[in-house]
Amino acid sequence: MFELILNRLRNKRILILGFGREGRSTLAFLQKYLPNAVVSVADKNEMEGVQHFGTGYLDAIYDYDIVIKTPGISLKDFDTKGVEITSQTDLFLSQFHAQTIGISGTKGKSTTTSLIYHLLKSTGRDAILTGNIGIPCFDVMDDIKTESIVVYELSAHQLEYVHNSPRVGVLLNVFEEHLDHFGTMERYKQAKLNLLRFMGEDDTAVIHDSLLNDAIRVIASGAKQSRVFNLYDFDNLIDREALPLKGEHNLLNVKAALLACDAYGVDWRELTPHLYTFKPLEHRLEPVGTFGGVTFVNDSISTIPQAAISACQALQRVDFLLLGGFDRGIEYQPLADYLTQHSVPHLLFTGKAGERMMDLIKGFVGCREFAGIEIPDEIGSSFQDFASNGVKVPEPVEAPTQMFFYSSMEEAFSYISSHAKLGDVVLLSPAASSYDQYKNFEERGAKFKALAQAFVGA
Repeated sequence: MFELILNRLRNKRILILGFGREGRSTLAFLQKYLPNAVVSVADKNEMEGVQHFGTGYLDAIYDYDIVIKTPGISLKDFDTKGVEITSQTDLFLSQFHAQTIGISGTKGKSTTTSLIYHLLKSTGRDAILTGNIGIPCFDVMDDIKTESIVVYELSAHQLEYVHNSPRVGVLLNVFEEHLDHFGTMERYKQAKLNLLRFMGEDDTAVIHDSLLNDAIRVIASGAKQSRVFNLYDFDNLIDREALPLKGEHNLLNVKAALLACDAYGVDWRELTPHLYTFKPLEHRLEPVGTFGGVTFVNDSISTIPQAAISACQALQRVDFLLLGGFDRGIEYQPLADYLTQHSVPHLLFTGKAGERMMDLIKGFVGCREFAGIEIPDEIGSSFQDFASNGVKVPEPVEAPTQMFFYSSMEEAFSYISSHAKLGDVVLLSPAASSYDQYKNFEERGAKFKALAQAFVGA
């Protein structure tokens, strides 16, 4: 049992780097299956079971034969030459490669992972859910049987040090994210591409067409079939109105899920009826309800500009948009461009990221935009000069009418209470991480939902 994993670790001094959920899972596995191994734990925080802690805890990597790194630890500023680094994910894929569908992407991976799992379970398959969705893969290994299909959500952090790929790899998208961990967008992107990098001739990549060239370059020996999904696949076979997942971005997730199952050998025609029984995950365009005549939608999972844009597009009407949070240094110009062309009456900002967004959008306040050219109001009346020079001039798009900076969610709701009208829509889609004020995006979303459910209107 697990011989490929155990053979790699036998007779080695092992360091577990990071002692959160996955680190504890790794220690429990080693104590069960390699009880005589030399194992130590390094973590920044001093706690029971940790031998190396404090500011210099990373230096311990040089004193062991192999390091099992957990996802939250960044080594971007560390010299790791000569250090053998692996992870739960890498070890797991070395053993269960042939039984695994791995899903990654900057956005949509949890939804797509959960949907694949739902489709397989609904058709009687022995599907096992694991990974970044909150279940360490070592915790499910005892449950894996020959006929099991492992559905594994993979973050870039988990893929950073892998040397194995899954049998079916789904790469949904790659947007700028997690620069605090990886340092550069290129390092982040290459970590994502590790999902496909070690594929063999019997493996399949399910990828968005925008990533096709990158995928072809990184697949080592060439997958048997590179599957590309786009807006046109399955369009005449999916009832979009009946789908519980809304928005064009979720339609892509649905198609990716069908292709992934089909690539594994489960006919997508068998799966299609079960699309409509899927229950969307919390904090992802989640309808909270209508309270005091105002509708609230919780999209707290949104931590990048593209997610906030997709949420606005999916809802079509947004009257209050809550943005901002912890600043990871990503580029917010795409969001600013979108919001200057698609006016939201009230933009509410928070945190350092919110300050940067607000500064970008402020540059458009008091301006109107014609064919991509910014024209101050004082000369806007003479825009026919542009038309006479051959520039097609559309109707002006007014800049957002009101912007408000808030320090707490309660302060944001006080503003909403003072300005909301019957029928208005309030969307939390921050386009930023939550770590400046909250433990995670779930806590941020829960706070928003609680305040929404108590909302009584102006």
